[in-house]
Amino acid sequence: MNSLLLTGGRVIDPANRFDAIADVLILEGKIAAVGPEAAKTAAPHIERKEVNGLVVCPGLIDLHVHLREPGQSAKETITTGTSAAARGGFTSIVCMPNTSPPIDNAGTVALIHEKAQRDGIVNVFVTGAITKNIAGEELASIGSLKNAGVVAITDDGHCVQDNDLMRRALEYARMFDLPVMDHCQDYSLVTDGVMHEGYWSTVLGLRGWPTAGEEMIVARNILLAELTGAHVHCQHLSAAGSVRLLREAKKRGVPISGEACPHHFTLTDAAIAGSEKFWENDGKQLFSTVHSPLSTLILPSWPAYDTNFKMNPPLRSACDREAILEGLADGTLEILCSDHAPHCDYEKEVEFDYAPFGITGLETEFSLSLMQLYHTKRLGLADLIAKFTVAPARLLRLPKGTLSVGGDADVTVFDPDCEWMFEREITTSKSRNNPFYGWPLKGKTITTMVGGKIVWHEQNEPARV
Repeated sequence: MNSLLLTGGRVIDPANRFDAIADVLILEGKIAAVGPEAAKTAAPHIERKEVNGLVVCPGLIDLHVHLREPGQSAKETITTGTSAAARGGFTSIVCMPNTSPPIDNAGTVALIHEKAQRDGIVNVFVTGAITKNIAGEELASIGSLKNAGVVAITDDGHCVQDNDLMRRALEYARMFDLPVMDHCQDYSLVTDGVMHEGYWSTVLGLRGWPTAGEEMIVARNILLAELTGAHVHCQHLSAAGSVRLLREAKKRGVPISGEACPHHFTLTDAAIAGSEKFWENDGKQLFSTVHSPLSTLILPSWPAYDTNFKMNPPLRSACDREAILEGLADGTLEILCSDHAPHCDYEKEVEFDYAPFGITGLETEFSLSLMQLYHTKRLGLADLIAKFTVAPARLLRLPKGTLSVGGDADVTVFDPDCEWMFEREITTSKSRNNPFYGWPLKGKTITTMVGGKIVWHEQNEPARV
């Protein structure tokens, strides 16, 4: 029952500082042994799977995913969202509460748990809202949410603007030992901006969104975390000033942390001007940074004002992008995630001003991270894996992110050097709002296992570019 011996792979477990060619024995959905003793103790009837030349690591965790259920199942469902997660190598995902209705009470938490247990193929953890109806006016019942099993509270998609209300939320969250995850956006500064405020917003005639709109709330969160002692986690950071503020606060011992998404350290605001302008103005900087890890670089093409490049927070300047990369390299930003935000095609197929913010990302984020961080030698493989495993598990106090003996056999097997192309036809997400279709990628998940059960396996040889 859910038993398997993985042989010959490079096993990397950052939680236990293990990195060696080794075997991994899984018995009845649990990690039974790692290393020489694995093959010795495996019974003859146990199935063996050779993973020579591949990397075996703890199942990846994405702590920032929008599954859209309940109420928005035209965009995504727990079934399709967890399928996309498995394809991307993720064995655990954390869903955000901005659904219809919002996850602001124990009953809705129970509903998500029930549906995830029935329909999901990976582990689904739930966050609860900070405020009722995510309206930013009155605190949700944080104690009830904790008792119902949420792993954090957040109004993601919205930001609590009332500083005193946010202070009270942090005080309650500390009482219940819950981290607070905050979408950092000052509405009075951002107003109706739709893209990064800078050269390209002026050229394209689109309303600008200044970096200060993010940095102001990051600074607020640092002050409140210092005041209350509660841990605040800043979501999807995009601005150089945010990284600088976080770096300085962490040096003082403030309980603050941050995450980054691959689109913010891969693309810049020039992408909204279209592929021709993007490569002309930013291509040298982009691909000199990644040292062209692909054997043959095939550049994709897209038009100006492509709404698949519209996200919240928006794509920033090349300087902001470089600061995010530096923050990931020096440990200021400890966690990588997708902010997987599916939307229907008809919602995105409108003028740029009116399209919703957000892109899908579960199936591409790991490959993009390998390209931009590992293949550029900014991070070692173990350090990169840690940002997808032990770091999010530690923040949310999840019993995941490790290959420790006795733990759940959530395992990801991947080829860091596999070159492939991401196409619309192969996605398992219900939505297609992704800017990376047609992009050459390097690094691919081969097998995803949850509780010792294989929930995704690359059946055919991936298309080479």
